[in-house]
Amino acid sequence: MKQLSNDAVNWLDIGDDAAGQRVDNFLLGLLKGVPKSHVYRIVRSGEVRVNSKRVEASDRLVVGDRMRVPPVRSAAPASPPPAWIAPANFPVLFEDETLLAIDKPSGVAVHGGSGIAFGVIEQLRAARPEQSFLELVHRLDRDTSGILLLAKKRAALVGMHALLRDGHVDKRYLALVRGRWPHLRREVRVSLHKYVDANGERRVRVDPEGQDAITIFTRSKVWRDDATLVEARLKTGRTHQIRVHLAHQGFPIAGDDKYGDFEWNRVLAKEGLKRMFLHAAKLGFTHPVTGNAVRLEAALPIELSRYVGRLDASVAVAVAAPKP
Repeated sequence: MKQLSNDAVNWLDIGDDAAGQRVDNFLLGLLKGVPKSHVYRIVRSGEVRVNSKRVEASDRLVVGDRMRVPPVRSAAPASPPPAWIAPANFPVLFEDETLLAIDKPSGVAVHGGSGIAFGVIEQLRAARPEQSFLELVHRLDRDTSGILLLAKKRAALVGMHALLRDGHVDKRYLALVRGRWPHLRREVRVSLHKYVDANGERRVRVDPEGQDAITIFTRSKVWRDDATLVEARLKTGRTHQIRVHLAHQGFPIAGDDKYGDFEWNRVLAKEGLKRMFLHAAKLGFTHPVTGNAVRLEAALPIELSRYVGRLDASVAVAVAAPKP
């Protein structure tokens, strides 16, 4: 987007990045620092026009529209990202003109906030200054690794959100849980309620009055009675859904510092597992722009695969040990 003039009327040509966006949302993103009340005032007064006609705040923009924006002196100029942001170097799993999928490491937030200055999205925007549009399609918890999808065009973002809303995205995670998961396959349908605790932390609890949440768990591997590797397929996308569903079933995720077994976590840390064992391993969908089938996979990170190897070795030793 070109730099706006504070002294003269601005004329903007609407491209793919803004197509489908509401007039008010487009202006709020464009006129950062301008009070919302003033943005709505210039729309109601007719100072904002599209194709020389008055518009409503709820009208949606179309490619090729020409928008008139009056000078707004109070708008704060957009500041460039600080030069000290480290270049994003996330492994790219898929990329075309409209979508980008990366393999996010554990310990990196997807966006800034809550004491975190710069997350994945800020780092990628800083590393790709030529990219005029880049938005998260979905989110992963900070301690969860794996596939993270971003949109490079608004049409792709809107299309992916529709697929997610209608349940047409196949999202599968791998989680290591304490104990022997008894079911080969089980659907867990338990409603969840999101809240903020006394320390300001975002938390989720099981609540019959909460939002419907559905996860399908499939047992992948069992190590005696010590631990089980399960695949979790999300049918809904609630905050902390997999973590809370598993903890509620009595099978907390290894290394989960919010809903896990804290005593077990201390033992795991001494054994070398110092992060939560939850990994977004597979993602499948029909591309909202091209119509092609997209199937993405992210291998277990080295720290998780090493711990699986440790479990394999411990079972092998136990099996080989002579009876007293």
